[in-house]
Amino acid sequence: MTTLGLPDTIQACLFDLDGVVTKTAVVHAAAWKETFDAFLREHEGPQARPFDEVADYDEYVDGRPRADGVRAFLESRGIHLPEGGPDDPPEAATVHGLGNRKNVLLLEKIRSGGVEAYEGTLRYLEAVRAAGLRTAIVSSSANCRDVLRAVDAEHFFDVRIDGVVAAERHLPGKPHPDTFLAAARDLGVDAARAAVFEDALAGMDAGRAGGFGYVVGLDRTGQADALYAHGASVVVKDLAELGGKR
Repeated sequence: MTTLGLPDTIQACLFDLDGVVTKTAVVHAAAWKETFDAFLREHEGPQARPFDEVADYDEYVDGRPRADGVRAFLESRGIHLPEGGPDDPPEAATVHGLGNRKNVLLLEKIRSGGVEAYEGTLRYLEAVRAAGLRTAIVSSSANCRDVLRAVDAEHFFDVRIDGVVAAERHLPGKPHPDTFLAAARDLGVDAARAAVFEDALAGMDAGRAGGFGYVVGLDRTGQADALYAHGASVVVKDLAELGGKR
C-alpha cells in the first residue's frame, strides 16, 4: 500500500461529491424529507408515514440521479406517478416535477446555510495531486460545479462527470457504474487502476459493478457494515485515516 492508503497499482482517484468532498449529504436528506413528506400528506393524508432521513435516504435516494431517487422511493410505498419531463415545474405531480421540487428546496438550503467541505478530504486531495495521481469528481448532482466553486475545490479535479454531463452523454446513474467508467476513460486509466471514493450504498454498488481496483467507503452516518456489504474494499470515517498527510 502507498502512503495514500491505496494499492500500488492505483493511478487515478474518482471522488463522489456529497458526503465525500462536501458536507451536503445532510442538506440533500433534509430537502428530500421536506419534499416527500409534503407529497405524502397530499397523497395519503395526515396519517402518511414520513420519509426517514436515514433509512429511506440511504436505501432509495442517496447517490442516485434525482428522478431515479423519486421512482425508487415512491415504488417502496407502492406509489406510481407519470414520468413527465425534465422541465416540469416543481408543483407538477410527476416524477420529474417532484425531483425539481426537491432541487428548489436544496438550492434554497444551500444559499441560506452555505456549503462546507470536509477538511480531511481537501488535505487528502492535495496529497493525491502531489503524488501525481489523476483525479475526477463523479456526482449525480446537476449542481456539482457550483458546489465545488463554493468551496474553492474545482481545481482539484482533472475531469468532472456530473448530472449535466451524464444527461448529455446518456449515462445511467449509480448504482450503474457508467459515470465512474466514463471518468476513468476521460482520465485515460483502466477501471482496475482507479479507486472510487463514495459514501452512498449506490456508489459502492457502482464501484463493485465497474470492476474498479479499490473502493473506499466513507462512513459518515454509522453504516460501515452496509458499505462493506455493498462492495467497499475499506471503510473509514474520514480520508485522513488513509494517510496522505503532507
